[in-house]
Amino acid sequence: MLFLQSLQLVQFKNYSHQTFRFEGPVTAITGANGIGKTNVLDAIHYLCFTKSYFQSGDGMNVQHGMQGFRIEGQFTLAGEALPVSIVLRETGKKEVSCNGSLYEKFSHHIGRFPCVMIAPDDVELIIGGSEMRRSFLDTVLSQMDAVYLQQLISYNKILQQRNSFLKSCAQTQTRNNALLDVLDEQLIAAGTYIFTKRNDFLPGFNEQVLQFYSSIAGKAEPVAVTYESKLRETSLENLLQQCREKDYQLQRSTTGVHRDDLYFSMNDEPFKQTASQGQRKSLLFSLKLAEAEVLKQQKGFAPLLLLDDVFEKLDQERMHNLLNYVCSQFGGQVFLTDTHPERMKNAFADMQIPLQLIELG
Repeated sequence: MLFLQSLQLVQFKNYSHQTFRFEGPVTAITGANGIGKTNVLDAIHYLCFTKSYFQSGDGMNVQHGMQGFRIEGQFTLAGEALPVSIVLRETGKKEVSCNGSLYEKFSHHIGRFPCVMIAPDDVELIIGGSEMRRSFLDTVLSQMDAVYLQQLISYNKILQQRNSFLKSCAQTQTRNNALLDVLDEQLIAAGTYIFTKRNDFLPGFNEQVLQFYSSIAGKAEPVAVTYESKLRETSLENLLQQCREKDYQLQRSTTGVHRDDLYFSMNDEPFKQTASQGQRKSLLFSLKLAEAEVLKQQKGFAPLLLLDDVFEKLDQERMHNLLNYVCSQFGGQVFLTDTHPERMKNAFADMQIPLQLIELG
């Protein structure tokens, strides 16, 4: 079992210096809004992904008025102690180490301590743009497959180079198809790998999503999840050739796996237009729990599960169904936040599940 025993924060967000110790499989962190509950979960996410779940820049997570931060976590996995440390220096340099060894590439850390986060704003995964759904899919596969992560990094780097080249062509009013052919060849290699992995992974994953949806909602509903990619119709090589003139004109790459999407529907209608708030929440939790389950199957142990204020807009039945699974059947370490300690105490007392309660104040 993957288990986080302790967490130490120094100059991280609202924490000057704080240590948390975790005793059992389920920990609830409670307190008023703005007290720092979510920051604790984000620090755990940092230890697993080397970055924040909420902020794109490391500097935005430094305590106000300070320079740099430190996050340390003591993990155990299969009985082995594995300390992880993340330090942001005053210079802005970030260092990540595991068991005393510094990583040359942070990507080598991804997947070693798998983790799944569910936060209130994640409903954008259901109702927002395609970028968030691709990011979700990439996060799942990157934790399972180190080669996928490297191919994704390569694809995004080549895509950026290709877009810069197309813009320079427009500025100089010239075209260089030979150079574009070289970039396309590199993009095709990485993009085809990414598409194949996504396409092979999603049918089984979608089945698990629908099973969780029925379990959380308490009933079966005609919900469907579909993988949308033009590569299902033709090769990336053909698509790039077909769109070359358009790409020159628009000065950007208009086709490729960076345009893929997950389409959610109910009764053959767009899910985000027809679903209630409760149904949207149910689908969000189903996607995340399916992620946790496939990681558990692939790794041989459950990932950490971080649930941030997810109960505010859940009805009692859905909340009970969700808690029953994550705390009784999931088999991994779970962290929850909530503004109401009594609600947590009562919910877990009813299910007779041991709970460590940390009250911030």
